[in-house]
Amino acid sequence: SKKKGLSFEEKRVRMMEIFFETKDVFQLKDIEKIAPKEKGITSMSVKEILQSLVDDGMVDTDRIGTSNYFWAFPSKALHARKRKLEELQSQFAESSQKKEALQKSIEKSKIGREDTAERAALIEELAALRQKKEQLKAEIDKYRECDPDVVEEMRQTNKIAKEAANRWTDNIFSIKSWAKRKFGFEESRIDKSFGIPEDLDYID
Repeated sequence: SKKKGLSFEEKRVRMMEIFFETKDVFQLKDIEKIAPKEKGITSMSVKEILQSLVDDGMVDTDRIGTSNYFWAFPSKALHARKRKLEELQSQFAESSQKKEALQKSIEKSKIGREDTAERAALIEELAALRQKKEQLKAEIDKYRECDPDVVEEMRQTNKIAKEAANRWTDNIFSIKSWAKRKFGFEESRIDKSFGIPEDLDYID
């Protein structure tokens, strides 16, 4: 039988695994080599999948010199999901309340009254809200249920994420020290050029 290809969400999950398993920083060309070989993601779709994860705040990116670099820490990915889920749940609750209020207004308008322009407008608005409610419900379900393995892994790897963050902080300090020795750059100039916060420090 013909082998079924990976869905868009499955590709997203597998790409996140690349970052979580290696705790490394990559360029696009690196991921285009790793993803097909280790995760079965076609090279043609790597850029699209990666961009979707960046757009959702799951993967961080920054330009250093002429190259773009990508990385993801499990703890941040979990927090991003929680924020998105909370935002959608809030929108869903607001939509549900408004729908109930409109439903009551429509029911009330039926009693002893002919159809009116106001009632027609309420019905139209109710239909739009029902559609919006379904869209929000579908999106909530997607964020609640998608990537269960990734979410579970994120819960188990907070310590690893902290160690990884401190390791990269250490790397940044080492590179800054090398740049100061090699080129005589001032530390403030290095921070400004590469967008390094002045209060960058290790996580306790």
